[in-house]
Amino acid sequence: MKSSAISNHRLTHQQLVGTGLKTSQDIIRWMGCLQAQEYASVKWAIGNRVENITDADVEKAFNAGHILRTHVLRPTWHFVLPEDIRWMLRLSAARLKATARSMHRKLGIDEKVLRRSNSLIAKALETEPFLTRGVLQGILQKGKVITDDIRLGLLLFNAEQDEIICSGPRQGKQFTYSLLDKQVTRPKSLPHEEALAEIGRRYFLSRGPATLQDLAWWAGLTSSDAKKSLEMNNGHLASSELSGITYWFSKEMDDGNKLKPQKSVQLLPAFDEYAVAYKDRSAILDPAFAQQAGNGIFKPVVIVDGKIAGIWKGREVKGNMQVRVEGFSTVVKARWKQVTAAAARYADFLGKGDVEVV
Repeated sequence: MKSSAISNHRLTHQQLVGTGLKTSQDIIRWMGCLQAQEYASVKWAIGNRVENITDADVEKAFNAGHILRTHVLRPTWHFVLPEDIRWMLRLSAARLKATARSMHRKLGIDEKVLRRSNSLIAKALETEPFLTRGVLQGILQKGKVITDDIRLGLLLFNAEQDEIICSGPRQGKQFTYSLLDKQVTRPKSLPHEEALAEIGRRYFLSRGPATLQDLAWWAGLTSSDAKKSLEMNNGHLASSELSGITYWFSKEMDDGNKLKPQKSVQLLPAFDEYAVAYKDRSAILDPAFAQQAGNGIFKPVVIVDGKIAGIWKGREVKGNMQVRVEGFSTVVKARWKQVTAAAARYADFLGKGDVEVV
C-alpha cells in the first residue's frame, strides 16, 4: 500500500467523497459514533458527509431524539444512535468510570454519594422529562449533594455510565438531560464479545486503512481487547504493510492502489473523525505543520486531496459568512476555486447568504 492510498481510502470510507447517505442517522450508523464535544463542529462533520443536509436538519434530528449525545468509548461526548447506545456504553463504562475514580477520591465522592445523586436525578426526570444541567444542579443541592468544583460534571458523567441519563432536546441554546429509558424504547444489547466484534467491524469499515493501535485509541480498548476485536473480524478484513506498519481495512475495499485518486477539498471542523479517529495521523498530516494545525484535531482544517493543508475559521458578518483560510503551502492557493466551493457549502449548510473567502 502506498502512503497516498491511505488518505485516499479514508476520504472514501469516511464518506467525505462520493457519499450517497441521506440523513444524520445514516452517517452515524455507518461511523458508529462521532466525537461531539463541540456541538456546532459535529453538526458540520455530518454536513460534510451527507448530501444536501442543513444545520437545521441535524438540529431537528437531535431534538427529536433520533441522535443522542453522551460520553462513550472515550471520556468525551459523542453522537450515537439510540439503537447503539446501550451496547456501546456497556463496552466502555467500566473503563470510563475508572478514569474518574482518582477525582472521586480527591473530592470525597463515594458510592453512597453516587447512589444518592443517581436517585435524585432519576426521580426528577420521571416528573419532568427534560432538565438542563443548571436545574439538575439545583435539585442535587436541595438533596444535600455537593455540586461545587467539578463535582456536578462527575456526577452527571456517572449517571450516563450507569445508563440512567443521556441527552434530551435543546431548550434554546441550552442542552438538557433525559432518562435513557425514555429516549431508547427498543434497546439493543450485545454480549461483550459480540460488542468487541461489532466495534471493530464498524471502525475498519468506516475508517480503514487503520492500525490495531488506531482501533485501540479510538474505541478506548485495552490492547488485548483490541486484538480480540481484530481477530474476530479477520474473515472480513484485508491488510497491507507500509514501512513495517500493518494497516487493516474491509475486504470490500480494493488493495489500496487501484482506487482512483480523490481530487477534492474539504473544510473540516475541529475534532473531526478524519483526524481524531487515528492515534497516528502521519498519513494525513505533515509533522512540520502539526503545531499550526492543532495536531489535526483542535483546529478546523483544510483538506486537499486527503492531506491537511491549512486551517480555517468561519464567522457571520451581517448575515453572510466570512471564511478565513490560512494555507501551509502554495497548494491551497492553487486549489482556491475548490476552497471557495467548500466554503460555499458551509454557508449553505448554515442557511446563510453569500460567502466571502479571505
